[in-house]
Amino acid sequence: MKKVQDYYFKKAKKEKYPARSVYKLEEAQNKFHFMKKNNRVLDLGCHPGSWAIYAAKIVGSQGLVVGVDLHKSKNVAFANSAGIEFLKADIFSPDLVDVITGKPQFAVVVSDLAPKTTGHKFSDHLKSIELSRQALYIASLVLSSGGHFYCKVFQGEDFPVFVSEVRNLFKKVKVVKPKSSRTESREVFVLGLEYKDNS
Repeated sequence: MKKVQDYYFKKAKKEKYPARSVYKLEEAQNKFHFMKKNNRVLDLGCHPGSWAIYAAKIVGSQGLVVGVDLHKSKNVAFANSAGIEFLKADIFSPDLVDVITGKPQFAVVVSDLAPKTTGHKFSDHLKSIELSRQALYIASLVLSSGGHFYCKVFQGEDFPVFVSEVRNLFKKVKVVKPKSSRTESREVFVLGLEYKDNS
């Protein structure tokens, strides 16, 4: 267990990512290719910025990444990467919804949102589901037709219901457990492909 943690921690440091969590996005991207060149990507729960940096490299200089978090992330720039716009905001704030729905639509919404864990599995699961549902709600407002959604969620009794909610909005749904996710962790990622946009 410790060896896996050290491997991804050292790999992130070597590749200049702020956190090892980047590989949970990279693994899914390498398998499903849901982010493309020139895409606009919304990253919810972006701090400290690893996912946003990785997404910016994928979508390239003609794309855009908007990151949202309660904590401020540092702006970074890499050659041939998209610009990253970091917003310090609460995902439950109506003001945030107004801001991001006022922008052009996004091709992809990713969410690494997680509650402050208490060690009480059921309580942590319910808080995770609440965050994931808000991420899904935001995705339903800002995704263009055919867009994609990748979201962290803690497994528990409401998990199948959440997967069904994602399935109602997307043509295909995958449940992903990345190798870089700790074995004992209850986190998995739900990938919704091809937003139906029934509006």
